Amino acid sequence: MKALEHVTAIVTGATRGVGRGCAVELAAQGAAVYITGRTVHEGDSRWPGSLESTIAEAEALGGQIVGIACDHRDDAQVEAVFERVKKENDRLDLLVNNAFLIPDDMDPTAPFWESELDCWDDMHQIGARSAYVGTWLAAPIMIEQGKGLIAYVSSEGARYFTLHPAYGAAKSALDRTMRDCGHQLEPHGVATVSLWPSFVTTERMLALDPEEWNLELDGAESPRFTGRGIAALLRDENVMRRSGRVLTTRQLADEYGFTDVDGSLPDSAPDPGEPGPLLRPD
Repeated sequence: MKALEHVTAIVTGATRGVGRGCAVELAAQGAAVYITGRTVHEGDSRWPGSLESTIAEAEALGGQIVGIACDHRDDAQVEAVFERVKKENDRLDLLVNNAFLIPDDMDPTAPFWESELDCWDDMHQIGARSAYVGTWLAAPIMIEQGKGLIAYVSSEGARYFTLHPAYGAAKSALDRTMRDCGHQLEPHGVATVSLWPSFVTTERMLALDPEEWNLELDGAESPRFTGRGIAALLRDENVMRRSGRVLTTRQLADEYGFTDVDGSLPDSAPDPGEPGPLLRPD
């Protein structure tokens, strides 16, 4: 019997990156995982990754994933996902709010006034707002069953300058949404956490020229590392003590004793609990 055999999960935005890694890891550990995304087939996007390839990766590891084409700008499409999961499983144990849109044409080296105004809308609609919609839909299901975990994939950009002001504001909104929703969900046995991965070897990052972008891959974590942290939280009978907190993936690894897929322990993001400067320290 696999560790998460009786867990039903939704992971949003799981065609690539951390969302994909979470979905694959959870499925490999036995969870019934439903994923959302807009890219159904490989080649439909400029970036590698799709619903079909995420499903195939999970199946190669002995897991099962159900892929649902969904645009998180459309609340009706999102609601249909939750209705389907409830109908087919009569429960929802985990929601991973991962969907986030960084515009393809955004230049992270340029000042914000040279980017399009839509940059703000993209990252707040498919990011902060979509996470709130997912939480709003998950809450009644989890409250009825008296338990559940809602994880938000955030980043140190919530505290330190990263990429663009709109990115930081959206990630800060995720952390605050997690805390405030968690405050009202805690009496019902539903836990909320925000997770800060460190540098992740996503498809988008690996597509960049390391020299041009000054990327250092040593100490990076795989997309599945966050999934291992979430799996550990699901197995923790006292997970409510974590509710309302921002945690780095490395903090979870140190506490629960798991490693990355290659057996390594990646570097940690800055401690969310430490006061620090606006700019990320060198």
